[in-house]
Amino acid sequence: MSTPLPLDDVRVVELGQLLAGPFCGQLLGDFGAEVIKVEDPGRGDPMRQWGRERPYGKSLWWPVVARNKLSVTADLRSEDGQDLVRRLIATSDVLIENFRPGTLERWGLGPEQLWELNPGLIVTRVSGFGQTGPYAERAGYGSIGEAMGGIRYVTGDPDRAPSRAGISLGDSLAATFACLGTLVALHQRSRTGRGQLVDSAIYEAVLAMMESLVPEYQVAGYQRERTGTTLPNVAPSNVYPTADGEMILIAANQDTVFRRLAEAMGRPELADDERYATHGARGSSMVELDDLIAAWSGTVKADELLDRLNQHGVPAGRIYRAKDMLTDPHFKAREAIVRLLHPELGEFAMHNVVPKLSNTPGRVRHVGPALGEHNDLIYRDLLGLGDGELDSLRAAGVI
Repeated sequence: MSTPLPLDDVRVVELGQLLAGPFCGQLLGDFGAEVIKVEDPGRGDPMRQWGRERPYGKSLWWPVVARNKLSVTADLRSEDGQDLVRRLIATSDVLIENFRPGTLERWGLGPEQLWELNPGLIVTRVSGFGQTGPYAERAGYGSIGEAMGGIRYVTGDPDRAPSRAGISLGDSLAATFACLGTLVALHQRSRTGRGQLVDSAIYEAVLAMMESLVPEYQVAGYQRERTGTTLPNVAPSNVYPTADGEMILIAANQDTVFRRLAEAMGRPELADDERYATHGARGSSMVELDDLIAAWSGTVKADELLDRLNQHGVPAGRIYRAKDMLTDPHFKAREAIVRLLHPELGEFAMHNVVPKLSNTPGRVRHVGPALGEHNDLIYRDLLGLGDGELDSLRAAGVI
């Protein structure tokens, strides 16, 4: 018998599309929430088509972001579709949406109206700039939030234009904070019985990751700049070459760890050299210290280098690609990647649930569903619609 999931008594209606809202739904679903994803009939979430590789015309992104979810269809621009959503929400705990602010209100589905149906409803809204303020109604993709939140300016090499991470970082951060807010609001509801609004803005989620960037400028007048593979005054912490052409990341910026690195290098005297003996000194001597370490690491093959560093307690590792993750013994031992059966693509590997809970861990139960796969389950079994009513809604293009 499977272990009960910690959120299996929570029902979520997900109206969002693409990534910022749906990733929040994925996180809740990973821990057992019943996530009912409402999609436009005939087209569905555009994420069904996204991704560079599409074997057999199938997105490899959709099975991940829609895992553990149920799919129903409803035309939210029609009165009948809006009524279906109201009926769903009346029986649910959480609504997730990431439309432009004001969209739900135009459809008669604003929070105040929904709380009349369900006072305990948590309304989780993810948007580029939040639900208030002069920019609220602007279109706001994750990339814009990354730019305004500060991470784009400090990412990349100093002699080039700001770069980006190769993932949708802003969307995922906003969704993660939205999930956090949703869980906090559910906890508060257990005390008061009342729902509330969770307002997660992409640019604010990115800003929350920016460490001391703001006070560095406001208090000290220091503007962080792009520094490539390093952080200012944090050394050694960089990517270094090996004798067999690999690149190894070594992070030994703490005094005690640097001493262990010096011993691994066969140069214990470096730890007492005034140029490298303290965190501040190493930061000031970053370039020459990196050159010194690279000259040493470049004479050692990668496997031997990693063994030596691990034996001396120095944090180090390869820069992994997907093929490395699929074969790494630590990934395997911790089940960091789970393999499921996709109905058309066969074995399908994806990242597992994070974080791990000791007593009630989350679980990936199935890949993302087909469009409208659960219409009968939800509309007939949950809402009690009859066959005739369902047939009429299908004929009218509402579902």
